[in-house]
Amino acid sequence: MPKTTRRPAKPAARTPATPPAKSAKRAITAKPKPAAKPAAPRRGKSPRRWSAAEVHEAFSRFAEANPEPKGELEHLNPFTLLVAVVLSAQATDAGVNKATRPLFAVADTPQKMLALGEDRLREYIKTIGLFRTKAKNVIALSQKLITDFGGEVPDTREALETLPGAGRKTANVVLNMAFGQPTMAVDTHVFRVGNRTGLAPGETPLAVELELERVIPAEFMQHAHHWLILHGRYTCLARKPRCEVCLIADLCRWPEKTVS
Repeated sequence: MPKTTRRPAKPAARTPATPPAKSAKRAITAKPKPAAKPAAPRRGKSPRRWSAAEVHEAFSRFAEANPEPKGELEHLNPFTLLVAVVLSAQATDAGVNKATRPLFAVADTPQKMLALGEDRLREYIKTIGLFRTKAKNVIALSQKLITDFGGEVPDTREALETLPGAGRKTANVVLNMAFGQPTMAVDTHVFRVGNRTGLAPGETPLAVELELERVIPAEFMQHAHHWLILHGRYTCLARKPRCEVCLIADLCRWPEKTVS
């Protein structure tokens, strides 16, 4: 028989314990992925909420310091108040007052405002931001007051919000100042004070409004929005709050306040 030569069997393929050299090199030389950026550190836990006694104490102090707070927009009647509030959007009260003093001397009713006309109205309010749009809204709301409400300013939020240029804040101001209703108008000052102090934290003006209405005792609601506006305008300033003269510094939850 011819001699058969057997070829040695190939060894079974082995799974390498380590990645191929090229992969290993890549693993060694590749730049490590940057660590996820940590979230901004929170200043501890959420501030302890104000107690009912603390809220009462705060507004008792406001009431003692200023028993009859007044809004700073000058007006002669509910109509001129409505117009002044509409004009005050993204403008200062002082700037609005400077423009409306001569305006209201000649147009203090919806009928007189319509007779004045949009072109002449623009001349009176041209120093106020967005005056062209505001002039159009004032003429339109004057017409709607005559057509839909007999020339009178309505005393409900729903009706006021149907007027051109009038939103929820405008309606709340008019209801409070013209009709004595305990509404809470949340402007930038009230929004800041509610959040900064921890009195009524909220992500939106409506959230702050509803929280303030919930926590403020009924006995203080009539003047509450004026106290908070004035506090934000003259004490709890946006950039440099005057904590050293703040009436409620000891109650405030703001971690960066300069006095305890």
